[in-house]
Amino acid sequence: MVPSRKVAVVIAAYNEEHKIGDVVRGVREAGYGNVIVVDDGSRDQTLERASDANATVLQHVINRGQGAALKTGIDYALKEGADIIVTFDADGQHDPKEIATVVTPVANGTVEIALGSRFLHAGSNVPLVRRVALKGGALLMRIMYGLRLTDSHNGFRALSSKALHRMDLRADRMEHASEIVDEMAKKRVRYCEVPVTIRYTDYSVKNSKQGAMPAIRIAWKMLMQKVMR
Repeated sequence: MVPSRKVAVVIAAYNEEHKIGDVVRGVREAGYGNVIVVDDGSRDQTLERASDANATVLQHVINRGQGAALKTGIDYALKEGADIIVTFDADGQHDPKEIATVVTPVANGTVEIALGSRFLHAGSNVPLVRRVALKGGALLMRIMYGLRLTDSHNGFRALSSKALHRMDLRADRMEHASEIVDEMAKKRVRYCEVPVTIRYTDYSVKNSKQGAMPAIRIAWKMLMQKVMR
């Protein structure tokens, strides 16, 4: 943990009653007590499970998408004075013990944003189809934005309040990850990648929206946005 900085962990959650409690408790046990869960219009007990685990819970009345949920949590954390905001998935794929790895280069001022990469860590069991889609996305981002990335869509990242105040984040759904990269390039935000483990389980794969087809749709939106500017 980095005690010299105020760190908030923001988790967007939609119908994650089976995992959200354990995820919040894991983050708190890793030493990060400021956990903000945004219940994005869930139809199950996500809100109650997150509250029982002592998270600060914000709620969208309707499902607006992961990007919108993260924006709600980030705005709240900034208002409450957080110096560094970590975005963390709700399905148990991320390891809370690695939060310090992601936070450290931001906390010590080396960079303004640290992006987790599953391809820098041998422990990530990335399915082949997903590996190809993510690597293709990383190549596209390099061509479009000039940023050298190995992982194109990883929800595990740490962002400084300084960087977030400069960035204009508006995407509601899964394309928010590409929007962050776009803003990093436009605002010349200092960044790095750090190795993180992504643990693919039957549950996470079944509930994931990061397969090949969503990746293709996100890439198409990226291209259209670039062309329309």
